[in-house]
Amino acid sequence: MTSSFTDILNSFLLVYAGLFPIVNPVGSAPIFLGLTRHCTVGERHALAGWVAVNGFILLLCSLLVGSHVLEFFGITLPVLRIAGGAVVTSFGWTLLQAGKEVDGAHDTTKQAAPTDAFYPLTMPLTIGPGSISVAITLGSQRPKGMVHLAQLAEIGGAAIAGLVAVMMTVYLCYRFAERIVAVLGERGTGVMVRLSAFILLCIGIQILWNGVSALPGLISH
Repeated sequence: MTSSFTDILNSFLLVYAGLFPIVNPVGSAPIFLGLTRHCTVGERHALAGWVAVNGFILLLCSLLVGSHVLEFFGITLPVLRIAGGAVVTSFGWTLLQAGKEVDGAHDTTKQAAPTDAFYPLTMPLTIGPGSISVAITLGSQRPKGMVHLAQLAEIGGAAIAGLVAVMMTVYLCYRFAERIVAVLGERGTGVMVRLSAFILLCIGIQILWNGVSALPGLISH
């Protein structure tokens, strides 16, 4: 027995629609550009590609084995949200305090340190605890019990295709970040970077709060 086209499409859309708003590649593009201002165009494009690859691997592992890893170490989703929310909050605060260095108006006479594709560009800027939690939750909802292998492969393939689509969107937004920023202008870019950093700070606090709020229910059980 194989899955219907509707089931496959729903699996794809569930992953894409669930992750896209949290990953938010459009809002993160100005920050990505600000953090890679010292890079050449080729280096920035390469970094965009590596961010997409790293992000896909992180989300894929979270989707497939994330719930099992948490269970093995005795870590609950609320605790993951608390720890991850603290990281995102710290990163968002750092971006807010970075001033001109983030939006590209830093001193060009100084030798800039090479930007790492994993931290902070992949995590926590692109893939944070929010998106990891969503991926783990989606993975935990996969069919249980006796499921036809072909059906499981089709649904799983659709979910992985959803991850690919999300990270391709990230790549395109980061790859053409300069064009996105060019539409905003220098002043608009500065506003967008700081607004995105503030939103990132708020997201971190919200994730942290969601984790803390869920703890009493766990303790009572």
